[in-house]
Amino acid sequence: MTEGPVAAHLRRLALPMVWGILATMSFNVVDTYFVAQLGSAPLAAMSFTFPVVMVINSFAIGLGAGTSSAVARAYGAGDHARVRRLVTDASLLALLVALCISAVGLATIEPLFKLLGASAEMLPLIADYMVPWYLGAVFAVVPMVALSSLRAIGNSALTGRIMVGVALFNLLLDPLLIFGLLGFPRLELQGAALSTVIARGISFFAALYFLIRREHLMAAPQWNLSSLIESWRTVLAVGLPAVATNVIIPMAGGVVVALVAAHGADAVAGLGVALRIEPVALIVFYALSSVVGPFMGQNAGAGKVERLWETVTVLARFCVVFGFALALLLFFAGPPLAGLFSDSPEVLAVAVAYLTLVPFSYAGYGFVMSANAAFNGLGRPLPATLISFLRVFGVYLPLAWAGNQLWGITGLFAATAAANLLLGALACWWLRRDIADRASGGELAVKLPAQ
Repeated sequence: MTEGPVAAHLRRLALPMVWGILATMSFNVVDTYFVAQLGSAPLAAMSFTFPVVMVINSFAIGLGAGTSSAVARAYGAGDHARVRRLVTDASLLALLVALCISAVGLATIEPLFKLLGASAEMLPLIADYMVPWYLGAVFAVVPMVALSSLRAIGNSALTGRIMVGVALFNLLLDPLLIFGLLGFPRLELQGAALSTVIARGISFFAALYFLIRREHLMAAPQWNLSSLIESWRTVLAVGLPAVATNVIIPMAGGVVVALVAAHGADAVAGLGVALRIEPVALIVFYALSSVVGPFMGQNAGAGKVERLWETVTVLARFCVVFGFALALLLFFAGPPLAGLFSDSPEVLAVAVAYLTLVPFSYAGYGFVMSANAAFNGLGRPLPATLISFLRVFGVYLPLAWAGNQLWGITGLFAATAAANLLLGALACWWLRRDIADRASGGELAVKLPAQ
């Protein structure tokens, strides 16, 4: 990653991840499609779970970002023994975090979802989905760290293949467990969650196999507490702010769900449909941000500041052009896409309102994602956290509340678009300034902790 054209490298690394992340995002879309066949109540129940599931995923993504940043910088500096130690210790940390998530989640299902606005009648359906999900949290968190380690050394192709294979398995298993086909029990909403857990369990074992047997990225266990703590500190120096960065957005999503819930269950279901389609539409931005961090980290570790600056320019141009094209596409394709999930006029009205307005801000949102990944890769997670904090609490939630009061759901969605555009501009300015300061100050690399 430290030699050759920047744009070509990013394209080569991101393309496999497009398919891999598209496959991963299909979990939500496939689950939503099949659950929608059960009726509006199960669909609304799963929509209530979306922000909570995203918070859990945010812990996994944050730990993955911390691992990727540390591993990429060590790899760029040529310290392969350090790479193996970091991967091993980060995987153990991910296992412990997942067990804590399972325990806390199972104990708080009822009070948490009441707080989000779920009715008493909706809680049993929510529990059907979340109990298996919490029990399988280890399969959501640990593979994220393992696959991030593979991307950190430039092996995004293998990561993409694992993600595609797991998603295809989920697609096959979903209808069997939800509807009870081919002799399987009819588990309905619970079946959707079990399919996801089982499929992610496969990714757990596949990722560990490749880390240990193929790439030799895991060291022999060493129960040296000081060494373990030092590795965890290195990972969490970026990982904790990255967790905070990623948790902020779904937490705000929970507030928005509560605001939308005041308009009825159909409005929540409509928002749920839009929020399942949106990640698929943003797939290229997600893929790009997944490789920007390792790319920046390796070049920082190798002292290639000029390549960091070139990367920012490439990202800005791409986000503007692709974001506008994506907005036009969803403006026309959004209504028929939403119609695939529901035929309820009330549900469709909310989903279409979102998909024809918010996408015009995707250029800003796309750059925020890439900029946050870049800061994490450089070992500078604080700007990423502050940008996300400002986007949500400084701009989005105040505008969302005001827009909802003045213009209803349409005003709420307009607030989403405004926040994306404003913070995209801020992220671009901040990252350019950071790289310029790094160059003018003669800082050639982000220093690794003392060995």
